Formats: sequence, structure tokens, C-alpha cells
Amino acid sequence: MPGDASVIRVNNLCKTYPDGFEALKRINLDISEGEIFALLGPNGAGKTTLINIICGIVNASSGDVAVNGFDSVREFRQTRSLIGLVPQELTTETFESVWDTVAFSRGLFGKAPDPGHLEKVLKSLSLWDKKDNVIMSLSGGMKRRVLIAKALSHEPRILFLDEPTAGVDVELRQDMWEIVRELRKSGVTIILTTHYIEEAEQMADRIGVINHGEIILVQEKKQLMRELGKKQLILDLDAPLAAIPKELSTRNLEIGANDKELIYSYDTQAENTGITTLLGELREAGINFHDVKTTQSSLEEIFVDLVKRIK
Repeated sequence: MPGDASVIRVNNLCKTYPDGFEALKRINLDISEGEIFALLGPNGAGKTTLINIICGIVNASSGDVAVNGFDSVREFRQTRSLIGLVPQELTTETFESVWDTVAFSRGLFGKAPDPGHLEKVLKSLSLWDKKDNVIMSLSGGMKRRVLIAKALSHEPRILFLDEPTAGVDVELRQDMWEIVRELRKSGVTIILTTHYIEEAEQMADRIGVINHGEIILVQEKKQLMRELGKKQLILDLDAPLAAIPKELSTRNLEIGANDKELIYSYDTQAENTGITTLLGELREAGINFHDVKTTQSSLEEIFVDLVKRIK
């Protein structure tokens, strides 16, 4: 973990709308300084509501949020100055130039003009040659980059990315994640929501899963993959197998495709996987195979399984 200090602390946070809908239910969450934290959840799970409350855009019904020790309500100016937000929606001022809208965003936070910083931000986002273009003329991917530039204009220490690569092509997406890596190297704490689960798997230090307004799990990504990801040994059999022999019934075995695969699931954390013993037992049972491969659950499979359990 990049840092142990909590830069964001969410305590018993609830949000109920006037129609009675509970968007958030007693959320407790600590985010460490300098980490990349991915918040995963289906549509309507409460991801955006949680981000908007931390950023001071939406009021909580109860509970509190501290950002770098400042109360997000009583000390709003201090907390908001620390935060940059890249929202889902492309709400850029369409008739302004790229330079003007980014410079204006910096001024909103009371920061003195700093053309050098803005130039650095625009160049890092491959926007420098577009600095005089009217935003209305830009592609969707470039508009998304402008949103990131606006969020970085006042030099925040915490960056929220709410579905940052939605609608962005693969090349631009890869560029953006390279930018995220560089920001983390500079000490910026990054909290992201994404539907591209492979991005969370690639980028995040920790994963939080939210569903129906409740945090159902927060864990380091590697530990989550170890504990919940099934590792499987798949044996391609020489002959179809109608049923698992009685002497192997205590093994965690199942028959796969066309009765010509035998699948053994095992614990990756166990001191002894049992594979060597199993192969010997298969020989004794007269079960022959000609190929062996292993697979491990992806984060997406783990996520889907977790959400199913909570329904």
C-alpha cells in the first residue's frame, strides 16, 4: 500500500431521498493516501452518490466525511480544494477554448494563474495542440481529456474518476491509464468507479464492492484474487468419463465439456494443493489424460459472484 494514513474517512454515511429511496446505507470506508482505490458495483448501486457526497455536491442524510482531517461540511472550502472530480457526464462549456475552460477551473479554487502548470497538464493529456480549439469541435474522447484537465487544474491531492473511460476508444483509454499511473507516482490519491472491470484488476491497489447502497467488501486486490478467485486444474481426458469414481468422490472434482474434461478446483493459499496426490490417484483409477492447463477466476467473475450472494 502506498501509504497508511487515511486521506478520506467515511463514517456511518446514509443518503435517503425524499421519495424514501435509500441510496446509501451506513457506509464506512477509509481510503489511504497515495493509493488507487476502485469502487465497483452495478448501475444504481450508489457509486456516484457516494462520490458526490464526498466531493460536497450532494448532502448526506446522516453520517460524516473527513478529507485529510477536514470535515466535508463544516470545512467545505478546505476539503474541496484538495479534490479533483472527473464526472461521468460531458458537461464542458462548449463555446469556450480548451485553455480558457481549464484556466477558469483553476481560478474557481482561488488559485493564482499558473500558465506553466496548465501547459504541463495539457501536454500530459495530449491536449496542448488543441488548447485554442473550441470544445464543441472536439471528439468525445478529447472532451473526456478536457474534464480530466479541469479536475487537475488546481493541483488536487485527491482525484475522483467516475466512469472516466466511458465512451472512450481503446487507444485513448490506455493513454488515460498511463496518466493515472503517473499521477499516483506523484502522490495523488485516486478513487475510480468503472464498468471496465479489467481496468480495476490492472490498476487498483484495493477494491471496494458496493451493491444496493451497502459496501459489501473492501480488500486489497491481490488478496481478493487469492481468497475468492478459484484456481482450477483442467485435464483433457483420453476417453469420456461418465461419472467420477467413488474412490475420488472426496476430491473437489467435476466433469467438464463433452465428458472429456476433468476439472479440479483448489485453494491457491493452501500449503499443499493436492495436485500431485490427485494425479497419482487418477492413474490408479485408470483415468488417463493427454493435456493439462490451469485457469483462475477473473475479477469480473469474482464481482458477479459477490453481487449474486447479496441479492
